[in-house]
Amino acid sequence: MDLAQIQPAGDGEMEETDSSIPIMENNVQRTYFPGMVRKKSYVFDGCGNYYNKEWDLAQGSGKQFCWYHVELPKGKQKLSQSAQYLVDVLCPPLKLQDILSLVSNGPFCGHVDGALIFRVNSPGPPSSNFTVRLAARVTENSVITVSLGRVPRLGFSPVGRSLLSEIPSVESPNCREEGQQGGIIIREHVLEFLLTMNHSEEADNPVPKSVSNLVVHIVDTHVDHLQDVVTNFEMDLDSVELELDRGGFALRKEMLDDRRFPKMSLNLQRLLQVIAHGEQVFPRVKEKCCSKHWFASEDINALEELIGRLRRLKENVGFQANRVAAIQAGLDSWQSEQINRKLYYLSFLSVIFLPLSVITGVFGMNVGGVPWTVQKDPALKDGFRKVMFLCLAMLILVLLCFILPALYSRLTAWRRRRSLRRSWSHNRRSFLKRSSVIQENGGGYIRI
Repeated sequence: MDLAQIQPAGDGEMEETDSSIPIMENNVQRTYFPGMVRKKSYVFDGCGNYYNKEWDLAQGSGKQFCWYHVELPKGKQKLSQSAQYLVDVLCPPLKLQDILSLVSNGPFCGHVDGALIFRVNSPGPPSSNFTVRLAARVTENSVITVSLGRVPRLGFSPVGRSLLSEIPSVESPNCREEGQQGGIIIREHVLEFLLTMNHSEEADNPVPKSVSNLVVHIVDTHVDHLQDVVTNFEMDLDSVELELDRGGFALRKEMLDDRRFPKMSLNLQRLLQVIAHGEQVFPRVKEKCCSKHWFASEDINALEELIGRLRRLKENVGFQANRVAAIQAGLDSWQSEQINRKLYYLSFLSVIFLPLSVITGVFGMNVGGVPWTVQKDPALKDGFRKVMFLCLAMLILVLLCFILPALYSRLTAWRRRRSLRRSWSHNRRSFLKRSSVIQENGGGYIRI
């Protein structure tokens, strides 16, 4: 491929090819899903330079190598729909087994049709920020990658004026003093965004000089992306803890109703699943790349360092999961305390109104002989006494139902202790009797 025919990149983003223009020489490829995926293509000359190129899925020659990247939308589409998007933009020359290897869920690393394919696709909903999917097809002169949504720092852009290289100044209430402070003012929301980034910008990316450098760059950006998600989660969790410390009953009740922390725990489990996929796949990628003559030894060491970063990141995610579980346990304890307090108030009201209900029930009986009433019929004077006897008998029966099991357990324990005491006293008497006989016979050992 002649580099003189390829136009260099002029803006910060990688150029997107229009689906209406031909993307293969002497063959116009029709697209059935225009604008559904973002396509980015590069060609590298092997000397530290890169250029944007047309989307023709051709391989490089000599020191040149090509990179084609597809960004699937973060929507609610099914996995089969994502596979159709890839078939639309990657076939031909890719075959169906290549498409299925790139888009399927779960970890995978192996050779398919002569190319090394690895993926770390989590099976969560595509619209979730904690669902990360990345797959790559690597050959000696080309790399094809597929990601779910945008991966920070994955692409390349020309070196320009970066915000990170500016001298910042404190934001003042009076915006007119901005030009007099000698620095650029960084707003609070910009600082919050920059604090979630654990990497530099695309303009600071070193341009790969070989396919092995590009593979290391792809894995590195994937680990950085996971680190960004974890950092953002830590900041959200810190803000929630501050809200809990400052908030009261209404805030805690709202968090329990919204199931905030169970959802956080579920997101952490999804993130742990992605990291576990990386722990399974990337060591196998390193082993398979060791046998490639075009894969540099220093890039093998770089992959080993990235695997160590991934393991440390897994430990950090475990710490965050313990934090979420501790906060959820605190909220559950607070909810139990609130329920116990309500039950205490209910018991207090029962103590007040139960005697009143007994009195009103007694004097509201439709029988004769109730004291302090005008019911003086001699034929009905024993009615009240009979009802009282019946209530007393029922009360004694209920008390016996509660007392008899306790009395039975106490009686059983007393009989057990008595039998043990008798057996101990009998053994002691026999032991003393045998020891006295031995002493009379002149001493010796006691046979046990």
